[in-house]
Amino acid sequence: MDKEKWTQNAYERWDKRNKNKGIESYFEGEYHAEKSRFKDLKGRVQNHIEGFLRLVITALIVLLQILLILLLSVWLRNSTVYFYFILELCSVVAVVTLVNKNENPSFRIAWISLVLLLPVSGFILYFLWGWNGGKRKKLDGHIRTQISYGRKFLIPDEAVAKEYISEHPIAGRMVKYMTGAGNPLTADNAVKYYKMGEEAFEDICEALEHAKEYILMNFFIVAEGALWDQIHEILKRKAEEGVEIKFMYDDFGTAVRTRKYFKQILEHEGIEVRVFNPIHKYTGQLYANYRSHQKNVIIDGKIAFTGGFNLADEYANLVERFGVWKDTGICIAGEAVWDMTVVFLQMWEACEKVEKHIDYLKYKRQSAGIAGGTYCQVISDGPALNPVNTIERLYLQMINFSDRYLYITTPYLIIEDDIQQSLAEAARRGVDVRIITPNIPDKKYAKLLTNYNYGRLLAEGVRIYEYTPGFIHAKQMLSENAAIVGSINMDYRSFYLHYEIGVWMSGEKIQKRIGKDFEEMFGICKEITYEEWLQRPRRYKIIQPILNLFSTLF
Repeated sequence: MDKEKWTQNAYERWDKRNKNKGIESYFEGEYHAEKSRFKDLKGRVQNHIEGFLRLVITALIVLLQILLILLLSVWLRNSTVYFYFILELCSVVAVVTLVNKNENPSFRIAWISLVLLLPVSGFILYFLWGWNGGKRKKLDGHIRTQISYGRKFLIPDEAVAKEYISEHPIAGRMVKYMTGAGNPLTADNAVKYYKMGEEAFEDICEALEHAKEYILMNFFIVAEGALWDQIHEILKRKAEEGVEIKFMYDDFGTAVRTRKYFKQILEHEGIEVRVFNPIHKYTGQLYANYRSHQKNVIIDGKIAFTGGFNLADEYANLVERFGVWKDTGICIAGEAVWDMTVVFLQMWEACEKVEKHIDYLKYKRQSAGIAGGTYCQVISDGPALNPVNTIERLYLQMINFSDRYLYITTPYLIIEDDIQQSLAEAARRGVDVRIITPNIPDKKYAKLLTNYNYGRLLAEGVRIYEYTPGFIHAKQMLSENAAIVGSINMDYRSFYLHYEIGVWMSGEKIQKRIGKDFEEMFGICKEITYEEWLQRPRRYKIIQPILNLFSTLF
């Protein structure tokens, strides 16, 4: 059967199915590469000069500020001892402030090191970019307002939470914490797990084809290519049919991979578009460092997708950039879809300052009849909510409450002392702790920092694997208690500088599916030993501690 005929039959089956059976009712069984709509597509990587120039100009503005500050310190040093003394005193004040600041310890150490290394200019740099004041406070306040407003529509079902906690006392501790942080527990969700990005995009395209009322999409990276051509064609057609489409993306992640008038073209086609944190704004506060790393797609309030994948050809393995690109994700049907919808609308409103809030309830749909058997809690976080980092605290609890096994995939392992200590303690108490990172990196400095963090963990009994087929971009954690799949890397950026989303899930079926994928990965990965790590190149041993000192500033 040719691809076109198979696809048409799949769509006909969609409309005939009983949608109360769970997530399987939305799609045609398991993914088969020979039937994929992407089978004959040739991917491409397009870099547009206009976006590249915007990034370069922004970087030059930042570098110019740094240069002027450094020159100022030299001029003051040579001109007058009094000014220099005053700025030295200010640097001391900055150090004292940092020591007592309610911030991440690594963040404080990095800035203290910079202030001590550059007594005059270091203080000014901290005042401009490290201190949370002025315009940055107003921007954070705006985002907090939108998040707080959206949370009014997340009403926890106390009976569901009480029942779960009584049946699962250990995992129930995490449920209590997340509920207290404004993330309600939902029951009877149907969840489909994707072990590769191409599988997820196959179902995303099929779901988009059957959108009747609205489509909500949010990605960190959107790149013009074969995958975008497929999705763009569907979105244009749906807009012509009267389907409401809200399309959101992060400006930094998308700048180089889309053409100059990308946003305007989509708007002309009837698609509503919002861009998170344009890179040319707020360079004086370095607010360009704070990005929306979330990925989610919601269709008609019935199903929702999330995971590590972005909207670019490499995530569906249509092009080869760093070997085989492995990403994972999930599709949800059930009450948790509404929670995903709320997260999207919160970030939609955070993109622009508007006088009137959007009508949230316009996008709420009933999900009665889903019998999936999976408990879900949608978790989201971001720098405007600091120092309350719900996601990092949840990760710590997943580690601390594990008893038999703890499996993790992350493209970057750049973690703080408390997480390192928790992983080490878990291994010492007999938990089978295994972490999978890429063999082929996308960023050389991230690979150096990731490798540096192997040492202490390996010495304590944590097992570390590298994904030998290529680059693993998947972000997930699995224990006997629960699983987390989403956009969250195990690094400082995800915990403190990015707006992230993930889904905490508890259910035998979904945990087994994710566990099976982990077992398959362990079979093709290379395990790194402590002895091998000790024999790493001497140049690594010199540069890694220096990079680690300033890892929170990258």
